Amino acid sequence: MMDTSWDMVKLCKDAEQQMPTDNIETSYVIGDEEYLPVKENSVDLVISCLGLHWTNDLPGAMIQSRLALKPDGLFLAAILGGETLRELRIACTIALMEREGGISPRLSPLAQVRDAGNLLTRAGFTLPGVDVDEYTVRYSSALELIEHLRAMGETSALLQRSKVLKKDTALATAAIYESMFAAEDGTIPATFQIIYMTGWREHQSQQKPKKRGSATVSFQDLQKQFGSDGSC
Repeated sequence: MMDTSWDMVKLCKDAEQQMPTDNIETSYVIGDEEYLPVKENSVDLVISCLGLHWTNDLPGAMIQSRLALKPDGLFLAAILGGETLRELRIACTIALMEREGGISPRLSPLAQVRDAGNLLTRAGFTLPGVDVDEYTVRYSSALELIEHLRAMGETSALLQRSKVLKKDTALATAAIYESMFAAEDGTIPATFQIIYMTGWREHQSQQKPKKRGSATVSFQDLQKQFGSDGSC
């Protein structure tokens, strides 16, 4: 179990001591995904849960994860997608334009769904797979959402970000958020998009695509069999 935060590693370790899990041997490592402290060809499975979207070099971190896997090893990752907090981004952009005459990123940039497959391929994984889920979480107010994001550490990590959010801008953001997106019961929605990525380290036993030109059935034959409307 690895994290860049010493405090988070300690929390995980303390939690396991309070709830032992069938005597599974666990090593706790403080490390950075961009400089993965794992030997090549040493692990069967790499799981990353909502952490890789913080890396500066996401393709590089994924390449190192692939190299750490044994042949036919599996890589599973979940990252926040670009549609995450779209309501807050819209409200904050409008408030910044109205109150400050310009835009300063308040949330970290996130990958789009269309990028995930390219990332897996670029990192050298075989049999890449991508899936996506969207969750809507409701808050009593936009200010409560912002406090939650700060507690999660999910605001902006950009080095050149503006580190001061003016009070009137924050209040304007909350007002715009509620006027545009509030439900009848007064709660406001916050969208969280989760992108799931699956990839394998190459192994000779894995499925491989057929060579170009090796097909024995043409699309014309399929059209005749199933009809021109595409139904089957």
